[in-house]
Amino acid sequence: MSFDRSVKIAPSILSADFANFGQEIQAIEAEGADWVHVDVMDGHFVPNLTFGPMAVKAFRPHVKTVMDVHLMIAPVDPYIEAYADAGADVLTAHIEAGPHIHRTLQAIRASGMKAGVALNPGTPAEAVAHLLDLTDLICVMTVNPGFGGQKFIDMTGKIIALRQMIGDRPVHIEIDGGVDPTTAPKVRAAGADVLVAGSAVFKGGSVDNTGVYGNNIRAIRAAANAA
Repeated sequence: MSFDRSVKIAPSILSADFANFGQEIQAIEAEGADWVHVDVMDGHFVPNLTFGPMAVKAFRPHVKTVMDVHLMIAPVDPYIEAYADAGADVLTAHIEAGPHIHRTLQAIRASGMKAGVALNPGTPAEAVAHLLDLTDLICVMTVNPGFGGQKFIDMTGKIIALRQMIGDRPVHIEIDGGVDPTTAPKVRAAGADVLVAGSAVFKGGSVDNTGVYGNNIRAIRAAANAA
């Protein structure tokens, strides 16, 4: 993975057709997705249950871009090696998921993956001030994690603060939750470069009508780049 601050659209396959994950992943990449975002939920840290390491490993052969795995689980550390073995390129853990995020980020990098740290809406930007040199990505949640299709929570001030804190470090700012052509310009102008979008990408399309995915991805990208 090379680093740049251009807009990257990362469709969340939580909104894909669960019966056709392989085809769905291939379709979004063919239609312009830059990354593929995989939401892992444990029914404990968040009130939903989704994918585990075996599912992520099954997705891997279909992902030709970047597999961006977002762990909404607690604890994290016992599962880092499993997601490394499954083929994650980026592994993101929530700062709220355990008491030793510094050690977690070290372990993720030691396993050969890029390390991300996610912040819930109620967690301030300052929480990661001492983690920036261990971090490759900061994921700003613009919904409370657990379900797709939620209403966007404006975190513009937090994004601006993070962008200032990061300075010239090669750290991505990712936005997860309620991203669409209306909200994309706001977060891009504040300093974000990776935009996770679920329903805004998959809505109206299917593996038999993949052009809709491309139209949706282009609309989000164009809106963000116009900021």
